[in-house]
Amino acid sequence: MRSLPLNDCPQEISSLVTFYWEQFVQNCRDNNTTCNDLDRLPDSFWPDLVTVWGGSSYVAQQCCHHSDWLLALASEYDPQRQISTISVIPTLSTILADIEREDLVMEAIRQFRHRKMVDIIWRDLAKKASLVETTTALTRLAEECIDAGYHWCYQHFSKQWGTPVLQQTGQQGQPQHMVILGMGKLGAGELNLSSDIDLIFAYPQAGQTEGQQKVISNQEFFIRLGQKLISLLDANTKDGFAFRVDMRLRPYGQSGALVLNFDAMEQYYQDQGRDWERFAMIKARVVGGDKKAGEDLIARLKPFVFRRYVDFSAINALREMKQMISREVVRKGRQHNIKLGPGGIREVEFIVQAFQLIHGGRDSALQQKSVFKLLNVLAGQGYLPLAATEELENAYHFLRTLEHALQAWADQQTQDLPTNKTQQDRLAWSMGFVDWDSLVKALEKHRKKVSYHFSQMVAEPTEEHASDEALSCWQSLWQGQLNEDEAIHQLIDHHFQQPETILQRLQQLANGKSVRMMQRKGRQRLDTFMPMLLAAVIHQSDPSNTLLRVLPLVEGVLRRTAYLLLLIENPEALQQLLKLCAASPWIANIIARYPVLLDELLDVGSLYSPPDKETLADELRQQLARVPEDDIELQMETLRYFRMAHVLRVAASEVAGTLPLMKVSDYLTWIAEAVLEHVLFIALHYVQSRYGLPGGMEGEQVEFIVIAYGKLAGIELSYGSDLDLVFVYNAPHNKASSGPKEIDNSLYFMRLGQRMIHILTAQTPSGQLYDVDMRLRPSGASGLLVSTINAYAEYQADKAWTWEHQALVRARVVAGSPQLTDQFNGVRAQVLSQTRDQEKLKEEVISMRNKMRNNLATKETNGGRSDSAWLPEAKFNLKHDYGGIVDIEFMVQYMVLAWSHQYSDLLTYTDNIRILEELEKAGFLAPESANLLREAYKAYRSAAHRLVLQNQSGVVTGDFFHEYRQGVIALWQQLLGDTPSPVAHESGAD
Repeated sequence: MRSLPLNDCPQEISSLVTFYWEQFVQNCRDNNTTCNDLDRLPDSFWPDLVTVWGGSSYVAQQCCHHSDWLLALASEYDPQRQISTISVIPTLSTILADIEREDLVMEAIRQFRHRKMVDIIWRDLAKKASLVETTTALTRLAEECIDAGYHWCYQHFSKQWGTPVLQQTGQQGQPQHMVILGMGKLGAGELNLSSDIDLIFAYPQAGQTEGQQKVISNQEFFIRLGQKLISLLDANTKDGFAFRVDMRLRPYGQSGALVLNFDAMEQYYQDQGRDWERFAMIKARVVGGDKKAGEDLIARLKPFVFRRYVDFSAINALREMKQMISREVVRKGRQHNIKLGPGGIREVEFIVQAFQLIHGGRDSALQQKSVFKLLNVLAGQGYLPLAATEELENAYHFLRTLEHALQAWADQQTQDLPTNKTQQDRLAWSMGFVDWDSLVKALEKHRKKVSYHFSQMVAEPTEEHASDEALSCWQSLWQGQLNEDEAIHQLIDHHFQQPETILQRLQQLANGKSVRMMQRKGRQRLDTFMPMLLAAVIHQSDPSNTLLRVLPLVEGVLRRTAYLLLLIENPEALQQLLKLCAASPWIANIIARYPVLLDELLDVGSLYSPPDKETLADELRQQLARVPEDDIELQMETLRYFRMAHVLRVAASEVAGTLPLMKVSDYLTWIAEAVLEHVLFIALHYVQSRYGLPGGMEGEQVEFIVIAYGKLAGIELSYGSDLDLVFVYNAPHNKASSGPKEIDNSLYFMRLGQRMIHILTAQTPSGQLYDVDMRLRPSGASGLLVSTINAYAEYQADKAWTWEHQALVRARVVAGSPQLTDQFNGVRAQVLSQTRDQEKLKEEVISMRNKMRNNLATKETNGGRSDSAWLPEAKFNLKHDYGGIVDIEFMVQYMVLAWSHQYSDLLTYTDNIRILEELEKAGFLAPESANLLREAYKAYRSAAHRLVLQNQSGVVTGDFFHEYRQGVIALWQQLLGDTPSPVAHESGAD
């Protein structure tokens, strides 16, 4: 027998390993077992044996008692073998299949667990498996024991009391099984070496058993089964235990029934679920029993865990839980516990879980279970800086590795650092440190980093708000402790311009039915928030109007006060809210209607820095990639939130002055294009899942395009713009789709178009994406919703009116097939570049313009033609009056139709600014004329944008834009000659 390589290990480790080795050899001799096979093992096996036995008396003892386990492990020894591939013994269900006696089942489960544990701990301590591989293997071991034990119990009790069955229509008499939920580290798939397993039992439906003379209720059946399963796993026998089982996380805790049906479970969490139970349910996962029914249960409980809105109540719950744990740690003197103590494992888990509960309802990437995976998500999605997540990940890895080293020693559930010097030295050596002090120094470094990040997460926000004195002042007013005169004077002293109105609105809110009906926790949040709001709003230039714009938001979230908590917890977000509401009632209305947008105020950097076109498209792509393809409702909500959030960023940037007009329209257009691209993708997936591919196009790209007209095509979208769209396709006639349900190609693409419109226009809790106008399609509202490219080309060439060709000037493809896009561009160029009769063209353009003026221009000033139109008390419609936006657009369209047959570059662009540049370059417009039209067009649109943000129509007073209006009218007369020369007036404000 060869000697062990003990020269490099401490004396106490050397002595211990020598003792176990001698015992092992002696046991081999006593059992007439040969050890010769060990002599032929590779040299690398022996240092591993010293490392493992030196770090785990449990493994050494098991090997001594079961020498064949070590021999089996050694005979197939491959240092590079992954844990996940180890399967040298039969599955536990196979082992239990032929066992009838309960005591033998318990023995088999424990021996199976010991055998697997030797394998797992060996590779863990010998550093032949990563931490994730180890925790995954431990989780699989627990699941196998749970599920095999459950099925043995089910068969055992069914013979005695019958089979529990389903009662609902269509499923009567079908057997039903229990669902076993794993919680905590078991649910996360990150079980440690000697972990308790937290379980919750449930079953689908109430009813009773069938098939035996004596029947019992389904609940009684599963309660008895659950009790027996706990005993099989948890009871201490001569072979020890398999897994310690903790059932305290079930509804009502220890006082609750051991097993509840799904309806009772859902009702409990809906009515009585507490914050700490939300933290616990994050990791709930089906680990045994009926897996399919279990997934249904998880789906039913999901709304309790993950709220649809940003939920900062998790922070407050986290504080309370941490305070409770900290008190318990101090009371029991467990400050050196690496799980519960400061900077320990639990704090890392709390940080991750807080982000899950706050944002997980909207970001499905946060609905995972694994801490390691979630730390990567927090970094990748920008919830935490990369440096912070790296520090947390390194600390979590170190703490979990140390936890394993503590537990491997004697297979005990402990996270307390040893106080005995021998044990300290042994632990340091097992962790790869030269001495105990070195280990402690590394541990403290990690714990300090965890404590710092945790304290940042749960820091009380009050220090960043107004002083206690100021808050007390506004608290008295809000609580009605001041008489009316005192309250009015306080408001006047703080520059509220409408003190009586403000006081009345505050009293209406405080005494309203919605506030009186609030639960205690919600009312406490409101009473905390309102003084903060009043103390903060006085720093705005117009406190009265700003407050009046914010109060609808407060009233709108009285049943979802987590939004108030978000603002309480994030003073900077409150400041941004007030800043934006002060600048724009439109923004205030949007946030009040969709308070989920408050989440965007948390990151000031991104709020005022909208991403570029490529980043926008990529962001939406990533968000939708995390949504199941068949969850159309969540896809629609994701699209809507994406649009709202980015439109808010654009509006915020515009009112802050960081985005010029042209960039505002660019961003709003890019948002719409990104949305349309994915709406087409979602609609196409929906149609293909039902009807397959269009006939005659198997294996080829579906040739379908979305053509934009008007502002979208001209890259000139505003905040409230609808989308003028036309759908065109190319597919063989008289062919049927390839799916199980065949439909004609024309109907196929009709369904595709209808689906797109539904996704865009359907009203959901987040509103609709866009209003859609399809009237510019061939034959207008009476025409087909979707046209073939040939039919579209024929219509444009032979049947379209001149005004439809004007519209075609501003038309471009924004989504769909590149090949069909090229065909459309060819059709557009051919139609627009026809040689036209100039006089007839002028007549038709003027006729259409006059019709629009008669219907839409300002009646009181004859569309801006009368002398009074230039006076301050008059109104100038920026879009429809003489010298306005539409005049410029019609002139541009006229010039393209008149001269593009001579100069094809006029067809390159669809936006007016660049077309004007091409007209100037070609010599059709004098530089001063082109410049005037460009500047007037930008000035009008900029004013229109500002008016939208102030919730005002596109009308200014008559003393504005004199110079631009006169110049546009003069050019109109010069080009088209139907308007008398403008009356000379002094230039008004521009």
